[in-house]
Amino acid sequence: MPHAWRSIRRVLFRIPAAETTFARRGFHNGNHSSSIHLEHVGRSFVYGYDAALSHDDLQTLAQHLEKVEAKWRGFAFEGAAMALALLDHLMPWKAGRLTVFLAGPAARHTYLVHVGVGGAIARLIWLRRNIDGCLDQLDALLRWLAVDGYGFHEGYFHWPRAVFERKVPKHINGYAARAFDQGLGRSLWFVDGADVDRLPITIGKFDACRKADLWSGVGLACAYAGGASASAIQTLQKAAGPYSAQLAQGASFAAKARDRAGNYEPHTDTACRILCGLSAENAAAITDEALKDLPSADEEPAYEVWRTRIRTKFGGGIAL
Repeated sequence: MPHAWRSIRRVLFRIPAAETTFARRGFHNGNHSSSIHLEHVGRSFVYGYDAALSHDDLQTLAQHLEKVEAKWRGFAFEGAAMALALLDHLMPWKAGRLTVFLAGPAARHTYLVHVGVGGAIARLIWLRRNIDGCLDQLDALLRWLAVDGYGFHEGYFHWPRAVFERKVPKHINGYAARAFDQGLGRSLWFVDGADVDRLPITIGKFDACRKADLWSGVGLACAYAGGASASAIQTLQKAAGPYSAQLAQGASFAAKARDRAGNYEPHTDTACRILCGLSAENAAAITDEALKDLPSADEEPAYEVWRTRIRTKFGGGIAL
């Protein structure tokens, strides 16, 4: 593709890096070091997103993403996935970018790639585009992570509506509403600036039926993104109360995502030892064990059976 056309699509679809600052987003800035850390997450995501808009060759794209420091690399792959999914739907004459990316250079980051597709779904819906097939090209088990990504996008970019007005998009129903809340819970880690005293208050304002999935998302963000001290994470676990198993399940998902990508970080291990009572390596192993003999079809998605099995390992928590 000519350089001029790549420049045009970057202008059309770009997300300015400034959009990821706490000041621009209006997020709670209670702890400066946490805010700086979480802003780096946003910048890494935008870097990957912009790289995917700039490079048609997926191997070249992957080389750019692999240069990102391991701690932040998953977020760069997530951003790239969002851009590729958008391009597949808005410029379909060269569709299949995401499928090839997921099967090849991004295979180790499959969890974050599935989440990234959710950001594209959010933008496509806003553009009133038909998103049929968006989930069909994804792994049958992990496609719910795309709905999770949609929830995160709404919380991160539209938090006044999604977090403080607590609105769910009208077209989200059934189990999708729960997956949406898991992603929305992840966004709360950013919206509340990893403030472990503020987060329980924010979650407490939601309907009771939504709280468990929100806590699960918080646990995942805490362990994967980081930004909180060990003492703060201990406070968070106590505040979760009956939802501590959901918090642990989210943290174990974070451990597995980093395990598969080969980018374990000390903050993930710290969070898992506090929230799960296990090392990150052992928490990830629990997610693998829970995958065995999952039902292929049932009234409840296999994805939720997987989560329930993991949650049970940590005491079960509140059943929904």
